Amino acid sequence: MAIDLKNMSRKELEKLAGDVEKSLEKLRKKDLKKVRQEMEKLAAAHGVTVEDIMGSTATPKKAVKPKAAPKYANPADKSKTWTGKGRQPEWFKSAISAGKAPESMAV
Repeated sequence: MAIDLKNMSRKELEKLAGDVEKSLEKLRKKDLKKVRQEMEKLAAAHGVTVEDIMGSTATPKKAVKPKAAPKYANPADKSKTWTGKGRQPEWFKSAISAGKAPESMAV
C-alpha cells in the first residue's frame, strides 16, 4: 500500500502519524507479552520465576535527593530560610532592594 504523503494535508498527516504511533505501541505491547511468556516458560523449566531472575517487576523508586541546607535567613524572622537555589523569596528580594548584601543574610 503506497501512501502519497506529498498530497496530504497537515490534518491528514497528523492523523496518520497518530495512527502510526498507536499501531507501534500496540505492537510493542504484543511483543513484550510474547517475550514475557517465553521468559516464563524458560524460567519454569529451570524451577524459578522471572521475578526471581529479574527482581521485582515494580517500578524502581527515584532516589531521594537530600534537602539542601539553608544558605540565607530572613533577618526579621530567622525561621524563614532559603537555600540560594530556585526562585528568590520575597523577603530576600526586598532586603536586596533595600541595600542589604546577600552575605549579611548568610546562615
